[in-house]
Amino acid sequence: MFSFFKKKSTPTSPTPPTATAPAALASETPAATPERPERTGWLTKLKNGLRKTGAGIATVFTGTRIDEALYEDLESALLMADSGVKATQFLLDDLKRRVKESKANDPAAVKELLIEALAELLAALEKPLVIGQHKPTVIMVTGVNGAGKTTSIGKLARHLSDSGATVLLAAADTFRAAAREQLSVWATRAGSGADYRGIPVEIISQEGGDPAAVSFDAVSAGKARGKDVVLVDTAGRLPTQLHLMEELKKIKRVVQKAMETAPHEVLLVIDGNTGQNALAQVKTFDDALTLTGLIITKLDGTAKGGVLAAIARERPVPVYFIGVGEKLEDLETFNAREFAQALLS
Repeated sequence: MFSFFKKKSTPTSPTPPTATAPAALASETPAATPERPERTGWLTKLKNGLRKTGAGIATVFTGTRIDEALYEDLESALLMADSGVKATQFLLDDLKRRVKESKANDPAAVKELLIEALAELLAALEKPLVIGQHKPTVIMVTGVNGAGKTTSIGKLARHLSDSGATVLLAAADTFRAAAREQLSVWATRAGSGADYRGIPVEIISQEGGDPAAVSFDAVSAGKARGKDVVLVDTAGRLPTQLHLMEELKKIKRVVQKAMETAPHEVLLVIDGNTGQNALAQVKTFDDALTLTGLIITKLDGTAKGGVLAAIARERPVPVYFIGVGEKLEDLETFNAREFAQALLS
């Protein structure tokens, strides 16, 4: 089972597990450790995806001396990795402090200290997605066109379903051709292994309808049908498209009318290849919607993963998931130390 989240514990007596009960969600992430075979394979993919960035940084530590030239080369490498000026300066200052305190005299040891510094910085982004505090838990998902938003929603829906949650999708991307069909394909893609339960994922949609109306109907249906999760797929848009950003705000307001506490999560999907533009997207969407989490996609070879350091330093919105490919198992929870090791290995 893919333990991508944890369920909020409550003082009430637990519900006996059934084929459709969300009791399976109560697993407190032991399966998300690196020792899990699926996780180990995924970490290999992550290392391969970040190899280009990691190689550029690793060359800094191939010499024999620790001097200002090393730090200058490291500064350039971090900036080339899209870490941004503020995060790069923070990491350099922190690294110099660690080197001084540890009396490190070998570039390889300095590299290990950089892994520690980066992991500590990225720890601000490490947070689990909690499912079960509200029923349904309403998750609104947005992002720019091409970021992998709908694909990520489908993967998340599949994993939630496999873990025993009942899921309803709101196809609020009403103007993009075949958006509903794409959701359906991902949501119903066949699972594998003993944990696959085959719990159907329902979809609420209106062809050419108003996105806010679809969202309202989906949340209302989720409440009436006793669903555990409602995932709202919104239309992709650029943060500079002010009228579309206003539409997102409208969707959020209308969802609140359907359920006063909703949306409980507002996620932004970011293409890992967009570099510093990713940070700009986080800032703009966060200002408009108050983001609760991020999904970073496409860390599969060309991405410069240093942008997570920039996000951690300048706008630390939690990173719930990162993706390294198109397959179902290519979406996993974010772990700061794993990421730092993969980036700098």
